[in-house]
Amino acid sequence: MNYTDFEKTMSATRMARYMAACGHTSKRAMTLYRKNLRLSQELYTVISCFEVTLRNSINRQFFSQYGNDWLMDSVSFGGMFDNVNCRHTKKIINNAITRLSYSYTHTKLLAEMDFGFWRYLFAQPQFYSSGQTLLKIFPAKPSSTQRIQYNHTFVFNLLGNINELRNRIAHHEPICFLPGQPIINTTYVRHHYNLILQLFQWMSIDEASLLYGLDHILAVCDEIDNLKLKNKL
Repeated sequence: MNYTDFEKTMSATRMARYMAACGHTSKRAMTLYRKNLRLSQELYTVISCFEVTLRNSINRQFFSQYGNDWLMDSVSFGGMFDNVNCRHTKKIINNAITRLSYSYTHTKLLAEMDFGFWRYLFAQPQFYSSGQTLLKIFPAKPSSTQRIQYNHTFVFNLLGNINELRNRIAHHEPICFLPGQPIINTTYVRHHYNLILQLFQWMSIDEASLLYGLDHILAVCDEIDNLKLKNKL
């Protein structure tokens, strides 16, 4: 496809940043656009694996504490999220239960919860309401120091960074640029990728084996960075 047709399909507005980043060389701009899509696909796969791992780890922890219907029970009268500080969490769960109706199973209810839901279980109200035990899913987490407290708030913020990246990909926003600028840069992606690997390791998950054959993120980052080098030649 020539650039005129490519730009017409993707829109001039969308392609403007790619063109600026590639010195207004149309061939390189199309190449960068395609590599950004590939990087987004690679990252979304890894984030999806991480989300499932996080969800299952939380489920096992609460299963052992509260039983096999812990999520539904959490919003019942007297349940751990049946309080004013967790009212939004309770609403999310109740809405999901209503959607499932007679097809309800605990497994289906778990699947209804999105990444943001699991992240907010580490927010202060939810963390305390659920018994302050969720950090147990990170048995290899570093011990806190005077400088850094590796507590639920620290985890909440890390998960927020990953969720931000997930949402950027889901909304088709480019991830191959320096934030807010038409400059090729993969630092943002590399940083967030390392956060994901770090959390896998804190959960004592062999992430290299889990992601075998799926993870080519650093290789694609290198390809994108090489495009930047070519622009300077």
